[in-house]
Amino acid sequence: MKSFLLSVFFFFILNLSAQIDYFPPLQGDDWETLNIEELGWCVDELDNLLSFLESNDTKAFLILKDGKIVIEEYFQDMDMNTNHQWNSAGKTITALMVGIAQENGLLSLDDKTSDYLGVGWTAMTSEQEDLVTIRHQLTMTSGLNDAGADPFCTDQECLTYLADAGTRWAYHNPPYTLLTGVIEAASGQNINSYVNQNLKVKTGMNGLFVPIDYNEVFFSTPRSMARMGSLMLNQGMWDNTVVLGDMDYYNELITPSQDFNQSYGYLWWLSGYDSFMLPSVQFEFPGSITPNAPDDLYSAMGKNAQFLDILPSQNITVVRMGGAPDDDLIGNVFHNDMWEYLSAVICETTPVEENYFSKNVKISPNPFDDRFQIETDFEIKTIRLYNTLGQVIMETESTNEIYGSHLASGVYWLEINSRNGVKAVRKILKN
Repeated sequence: MKSFLLSVFFFFILNLSAQIDYFPPLQGDDWETLNIEELGWCVDELDNLLSFLESNDTKAFLILKDGKIVIEEYFQDMDMNTNHQWNSAGKTITALMVGIAQENGLLSLDDKTSDYLGVGWTAMTSEQEDLVTIRHQLTMTSGLNDAGADPFCTDQECLTYLADAGTRWAYHNPPYTLLTGVIEAASGQNINSYVNQNLKVKTGMNGLFVPIDYNEVFFSTPRSMARMGSLMLNQGMWDNTVVLGDMDYYNELITPSQDFNQSYGYLWWLSGYDSFMLPSVQFEFPGSITPNAPDDLYSAMGKNAQFLDILPSQNITVVRMGGAPDDDLIGNVFHNDMWEYLSAVICETTPVEENYFSKNVKISPNPFDDRFQIETDFEIKTIRLYNTLGQVIMETESTNEIYGSHLASGVYWLEINSRNGVKAVRKILKN
């Protein structure tokens, strides 16, 4: 795993090499391809990957190498012209727009959010509210209470104080969602006009942010998501057109953005670091968030496993759109499983041995009422059960059955350790 200093050096080296020289035309369906056999990838592993994707409700899957399409598969009723929601993967477009707005002198990351949303945009005191900046919104460190009755509510009464801004990390949608209002106030344009002017016309992307309840959800075709990947691989440039020219901001997008969650940049998820945090929990898991992937992978991740993966060391972009393979907010367990199959196809990546999302664990029933069974292909040494605050509420040895009738309803995390060093983590639900 990378230490922070090593990651800075590693990122600098990648910045010298992560460039592509092919970009599809801004209009039309023409897009150059590469042959998987000519790349020397393991063709005999491709069927396993596609079968895994199809069986997990995938609707679109693309792999690009050097900006050219290597694999493009559609399932069910989806095709290249179908628009599909990005869910939280669309946060990365908002992050890009904030950087462009800062580059254009419309705002600064250290500006108070209230400078754009107005004083009293939260239910906090004026002193507490004044601590919140645009940077805190970008890094999930606003300090706002993420345990409210409606985790998406952006109304003033829903935005209450939990901690000073900058003192904790929590995956909390409302502060992110309100970045739309910040961009609109700073630019004098609605969000879709600003995205069109600064991203879509320069890259050929299609798509719109659509308000759904409290959320702003981006919809586009899979190829438009792939265009975003090519833009990121080329460090904010589309061919010879500058989209984001501020390289300091570009680097900040995809390196650790705060001291609490190493695996989170400016709304991008980062692999290869020593630990990570997940939505709805307040403790760190050891290891990379995607241990089956190369360490330099960074990802846009959204509910129902919407992924845009960028692999600078190999100039690879991966797009996955579809339905829910599991109930995770960002689909990280499925994401890691996907990279096990994908690494076998690419033939150039080596999964780490310590896989905290090992597929060789089954929990049933899940959700449970009184007890649940644990099935593994290894001998269990210890089991720990955590609540969402990271507190150990149960610890036991050498058992495959856990009794939990005394537990309150809600979400828990199960850590399973084997006698030979295998570890696994699973989310479980108590009815």
